[in-house]
Amino acid sequence: MLKLSKLTDYAVVALVRLGQKNEVTTSPVLSRSTGIPEPTVAKVLKILATQGIVTSQRGARGGYRLAHPLEEISIASVIQAIDGPISLTTCVDGGDCDARSTCGLGGQWDMVNAAIRNALSAITLADMKNHTVVDRLGGLQAPSMPSGPAATA
Repeated sequence: MLKLSKLTDYAVVALVRLGQKNEVTTSPVLSRSTGIPEPTVAKVLKILATQGIVTSQRGARGGYRLAHPLEEISIASVIQAIDGPISLTTCVDGGDCDARSTCGLGGQWDMVNAAIRNALSAITLADMKNHTVVDRLGGLQAPSMPSGPAATA
């Protein structure tokens, strides 16, 4: 299963909220407005500051603010800042693989990984805030989940 870390999920929530505030905001304030524990918010903001996604300001009126507008921050950049390079398998982009000589799929995952990376790069935090992800991806929608008695049969 391809799944983002909880820290990346928290980072997206915190960044969208930070973008809505349009001012320097402290981690305790952000914690209260998002429901994310303050130590986690502080950790996420420090990571994002080292990656240039947010800027920090010291002092009595210190805190964090976005380094760029929400429209310029892609989901891919947030994932990479928190979790590192987007990579589906260990062999993507020439990575080390124990089964390279026997699996016969060398290089094939690179195309899949590139498609995912491109899709995530096309979605911005503004899209997440404005619920326009479907528009950005050209009508691509999440699969609907079956419901009702037939779904449990």
